Amino acid sequence: MSKKKRFNDRPFAYHQEIELTVSTLTNLGLGLGRVALEGTEGDRKWVVMVAFALPGERVRARVYRNHANYSEADLVEVLEASPHRIEPKCPLFGQCGGCQYQNLGYAEQLEWKRRQVAELVLHMAGLTLEVSPVIPSPRPYGYRSKITPHFNAPREGEEMAIGFLRQGNRFDIVDVPRCEIATEAINEKLVEARAEIRSQAGGFERGSTLLLRDAGGKVTRHHEEKVTEEVPLGSDGTLRLSFLARDFFQNNPFILPAFAAYVRDQARSTGARFLVDAYCGSGLFALASARAFERVAGVEVSESSVAFARENAAANGIPNATFIAGDASGIFSGLDFPGAETAVVIDPPRKGCDGPFLSQLFTFRPRAVVYVSCDPATQMRDLKGFLAAGYGVTAVQPFDLFPQTRHLECVITLALTGSPSAAP
Repeated sequence: MSKKKRFNDRPFAYHQEIELTVSTLTNLGLGLGRVALEGTEGDRKWVVMVAFALPGERVRARVYRNHANYSEADLVEVLEASPHRIEPKCPLFGQCGGCQYQNLGYAEQLEWKRRQVAELVLHMAGLTLEVSPVIPSPRPYGYRSKITPHFNAPREGEEMAIGFLRQGNRFDIVDVPRCEIATEAINEKLVEARAEIRSQAGGFERGSTLLLRDAGGKVTRHHEEKVTEEVPLGSDGTLRLSFLARDFFQNNPFILPAFAAYVRDQARSTGARFLVDAYCGSGLFALASARAFERVAGVEVSESSVAFARENAAANGIPNATFIAGDASGIFSGLDFPGAETAVVIDPPRKGCDGPFLSQLFTFRPRAVVYVSCDPATQMRDLKGFLAAGYGVTAVQPFDLFPQTRHLECVITLALTGSPSAAP
């Protein structure tokens, strides 16, 4: 049996309490401050990160982990509160790791998210750019249309916890009878689902997950069930999209019309005649944009998603959209669009674009790229490759698809401005 790793007690002892002033928020939603260490000279101060502490606050914190160049601590007491601190709506806030900002006024959440994108652009991509104000969610609560609570078989004599991971813990689950950021329809279904799971407590393995998907007000728990979401597109009507409950789909339907319209308008503003949606899924961006282009094509490695995209094109009466099940080694090989007259929308997974994909994209050399990302940090990493390939940034627009949390979506529009300066 391996020995438990010994606590690193430098510069602070385990659970040592310290006082500090929080100066900023990290892109992980943590308050960050600096403290002077005994025996150090000059301006060098040690970084300490404190969950749920807000900028401008003086706090007492309890250290639980020391790293090579910073420490992590739990918030013990707010000594001087921020004027933007508010009462959280959820009684589990601070225990459940799902939300980071319920104690911060919504207008301030938006401003800090904008600042964090600007800092990432500057420090990771080396650019000083204007980042537009974050587009807010029409609903700051009750917006999330999919949740996946976790649960384990309970120990003897204990009640089963069904919920989300505890803040700062990779194993402990906080029991969550109601999620304030989920839709009301999901919370109503959650009551029934929790009771059913607890009645079968002996039949589940450790690490089990419950799926609840709200599409059009109907909530399902079945991963393989076909669901349909309606996305209003203004004068273009309403787009009806079908997909499997387990499939990826943006989980804030209330901001989706503005989000899809912005991506469409950015792609159209480049003057491109054709559009490629390179991670098309069930066809959201391709179909929402189709009427603005002569032809659109969606490319996706998942054949089941391509089948739904084709079905959705037919159901919405969109004849100029085609969908291709592209092999990872030849994403753009089946297209007959000239790159110089094509805009490409990319919405990769959280890890961003991999090297082979970017190489193929830069070889195709589209006129413009609209890069949608749920992780601005990996987006900024990829942005350096675009700059080297001769693309320039024309717009940076964050969207708050996930109020009360540290997460956001960021849309960066890039236009081809010159020749590659180096290999991507």
